Amino acid sequence: MKPVLTLGPHLYHWPADEWRDFYFRIADEAPVESVCIGEIVCPKRAPFTLPHYEAVIARLCAAGKEVVLSTPVLIVDDRDVALLQGALAMEDFLVEANDVAALALLSGRPHAVGPYVNTYNRATAVRLAAGGAVRVTVPVELPAESIGLLAGLPAPDIEVQVFGRWPLAVSARCYHARAYGRSKDACLYACGEDPDGLPVDTLDGEHFLAVNGVQTLSSSYGCLLRELGRLRQSGVRRFRLSPQRTDMVAIAKLYRGVLDDQLSAEEAWVSMECLANAVSLSNGFFHGHEGVRLV
Repeated sequence: MKPVLTLGPHLYHWPADEWRDFYFRIADEAPVESVCIGEIVCPKRAPFTLPHYEAVIARLCAAGKEVVLSTPVLIVDDRDVALLQGALAMEDFLVEANDVAALALLSGRPHAVGPYVNTYNRATAVRLAAGGAVRVTVPVELPAESIGLLAGLPAPDIEVQVFGRWPLAVSARCYHARAYGRSKDACLYACGEDPDGLPVDTLDGEHFLAVNGVQTLSSSYGCLLRELGRLRQSGVRRFRLSPQRTDMVAIAKLYRGVLDDQLSAEEAWVSMECLANAVSLSNGFFHGHEGVRLV
């Protein structure tokens, strides 16, 4: 099977026209086979981008890309349920569950499972496959040995995030709003002030985390460019890129070049450091260390 590149769901709150144009460019230029769309962090943002869904999906499909509908990472109220039900109603597309609450509604229907569902062992993966999961993106903190055990199963297909801030936690409370002195209900879309996440530093001024609405992410961009060969040897054939405010088309081309053996990992790494700008890169989780580390 040819390695498959997936663009994961957009996590941040960008102006709606920028969000639309981002996906238009992905459709036209990015060498990815699968694209996830959907507001997974905060349902309050969804009305801004929903008017563009039809055009974005049409553009992606016309470009020959698989469209996957990603659902909320934390289903806590009617707005989250509405987003889930809206995705379920589009029966022509694969739906990705990011909260176990969605699994019951997807049972018996082919679906994907995102990295926010704790698929830590073979028994869990087998159970998900029995419920209809054809694809599982594993949690980002899994080390190489655990990924290899899961990839050895006949089903489901295992996908690994190989680029983008590591998603670490999600909360019912919105720290992003609080950081701006606002409540969650009267947030005035504080997350829009930080299109690549709100930096959180230690008392010593060291970059530590990034906050995106109710979501906590790593400060660094996770990057497994150098580990692609080992992942492929373990049986992984699906690789996920998480969108950041950088040139995602150029990043997709780097990964495609390495996966197709047209570019060495070391050559690609030099280019990646430039594309990441001032953001550090990390791969610690994969090697069994702290996620923030670069091994």
